[in-house]
Amino acid sequence: MALDSAQKSEIIAKFKRGESDTGSPEVQVALLTERVRTLTEHLKINKQDHSSRLGLLKLVGQRKRLLRYLKKRDINAYATLIHSLNLRDRV
Repeated sequence: MALDSAQKSEIIAKFKRGESDTGSPEVQVALLTERVRTLTEHLKINKQDHSSRLGLLKLVGQRKRLLRYLKKRDINAYATLIHSLNLRDRV
């Protein structure tokens, strides 16, 4: 359930900080969120796909750690990011 390069570059362009930014926490969280959403849709159809469910849980955990880091470092960027991605403030 990987993202194709067009989707990935569109997300990076929307959330990047600078010109050549691809690894900032905002970009990583946005990419993980899109992967979580596609896996969630996949699992709604394929309820017995336990390996994808495990992968989904790992992605959610990674996203949670990145959000916790971002909230600790820059609360304004965190608030903007969760608002633009429609995430809840649970971290």
